[in-house]
Amino acid sequence: MSPLLIILGVVVLLAVVIIGIYNRLVALRQTCNQAWSDIEVQLKQRQDLIPNLVNVVKGYAKHEKETLQAVIDARNAAISASSVGDTVKAEGLLGQAMGKLFALAEAYPDLKANQNFLQLQDELSDVENKISAARRFYNNSVQEYNTGREQFPANMLAGPFNFSEREFFEAPEGREALQTVPNVDF
Repeated sequence: MSPLLIILGVVVLLAVVIIGIYNRLVALRQTCNQAWSDIEVQLKQRQDLIPNLVNVVKGYAKHEKETLQAVIDARNAAISASSVGDTVKAEGLLGQAMGKLFALAEAYPDLKANQNFLQLQDELSDVENKISAARRFYNNSVQEYNTGREQFPANMLAGPFNFSEREFFEAPEGREALQTVPNVDF
């Protein structure tokens, strides 16, 4: 009877360990999901500000339809992005289009002084800061999740229980651009 109790004890211990590993992976995955949801909220907020900004600029720069259309197209692409990779690409294009829009505003002093434009620009800057913070939190969550699923013995459970690797939400310009030292020439 003693060997049977030892075998039963080992099976129970093994079950407890497997359940603990599984629950930890579920918790890490849920943290990633929540962090991604936070990013989506901030991106939606930014996407909602863009039409107002475009309308303000439209009043001052009627002949700049190409730039305004590029911003609208980039915003629509960002809204329809479904995966992390697609979102990174779409947000990169949106950032470039917004940069052109703000560069366009430099050519119109009345627009730069417009209170609505300045308020929208401030709100957009605030949202950009929130997106950056949310991206850092998400990437940290992804790093913890990916590490957790790759560590032994969790790596033996991750595949069979469908805990797939998560993508990081990199800066739209990519790591290479962030690691390149800007050239300053006087």
